[in-house]
Amino acid sequence: MPRVIHHFAILAPVPEEHLVSGMVVAAETGFVAYGTRKWELLREVDNRREGDPVPVLIYPSHEDVPARDTFVVTWFGWYTGHVDSKNGAHPQGMTHRPETTAQYAADNKGLWAAFWHVESLRRLPPDKRLPISKIGTIAGGWRKNAPPRGPELVALPEILESRLGTDGGSFPRRRPQRDPAR
Repeated sequence: MPRVIHHFAILAPVPEEHLVSGMVVAAETGFVAYGTRKWELLREVDNRREGDPVPVLIYPSHEDVPARDTFVVTWFGWYTGHVDSKNGAHPQGMTHRPETTAQYAADNKGLWAAFWHVESLRRLPPDKRLPISKIGTIAGGWRKNAPPRGPELVALPEILESRLGTDGGSFPRRRPQRDPAR
């Protein structure tokens, strides 16, 4: 059973269509890449994680709906690093991007400052889903005064910390290994 090295996680909103498509990409290529303008946060996470993967808690975002603290984390994966964009696009093109992002012109050309990589992306079983309002904060992370509009540092929820890698499939049995090439 793996031990959780860090007691923090990343909480992020991602459109549901990109999560479903991204699960396929991650399974086929090893990881899926999601865009963000929060390159400073990704650098901070990389400094804190010391090369280890970090749990990612994802809730489906709703583009035309104001963010609410009742949104529910329904997806899980492991953050394994990031790359800076090349003129807003992933340096490897669409190789690690969800296929569904191709329908949005700005999503792969000019919109993002960086791309965060997620391995082992999967839906959480209903008994492990939790409202974002139940997720704790950490110093320097999400302040809970408004739901995140991009990735944020949060406390790793106890329900997940105690079960990471031990529940026969809801989470990876082992965390992805460090990959210095990413």
